[in-house]
Amino acid sequence: MSENEKVYGYARVSTIGQNEDRQILALMEMGVPQNRIYLDKLSGKNFERPQYKRLLKKLDDNSVLYIKSIDRLGRNYRDLSEQWRIITKEKGADVVVIDMPLLDTRREKSLLGTFISDLILSLLSYVAETEYQTIHQRQAEGIAAAKARGVKLGRPPRPLPENFHEVYQRWKAEKISTEEAARQVNMPASTFRYRASIYKKTT
Repeated sequence: MSENEKVYGYARVSTIGQNEDRQILALMEMGVPQNRIYLDKLSGKNFERPQYKRLLKKLDDNSVLYIKSIDRLGRNYRDLSEQWRIITKEKGADVVVIDMPLLDTRREKSLLGTFISDLILSLLSYVAETEYQTIHQRQAEGIAAAKARGVKLGRPPRPLPENFHEVYQRWKAEKISTEEAARQVNMPASTFRYRASIYKKTT
């Protein structure tokens, strides 16, 4: 590491409940100071992430950015390739992917070295996006199959208030407004209309 070189780390978890400790530890083992590690707790579907944007402003041609794995940077193949280009070409920074030693732009600054890194990135980011899409497709197919078997998904609706039938009958007879009916059963007007439409089918 040169005297003027500035090292940064980027970590990402998809949800607040996920633990980022493994990524942080890996970055610190590579010599990244903790105060230069930027963490987002957001999905990797795009790059609208506050900490990533702050990090991008810090990078220049004396910077090295460490990430644990390529999918921590992003999952969308097209966006990921564009961000790689911004970091390495526009900012002039180097990128080191800890879990994939071939993705280390410091290794060889020749045209061939750059080509190899870009090619490997393209392959890996394509695989990451394909895997992500496959998981979502399987989830969608599983939900469709469950519905076909008659499985009820989601939380069951809350039981109707005891006075719902009486209020519904008065509302149906246009003796009270939707807003008044909703107030009497302690529901938002939109919820009352929805529950009333279902109640109509069952009575």
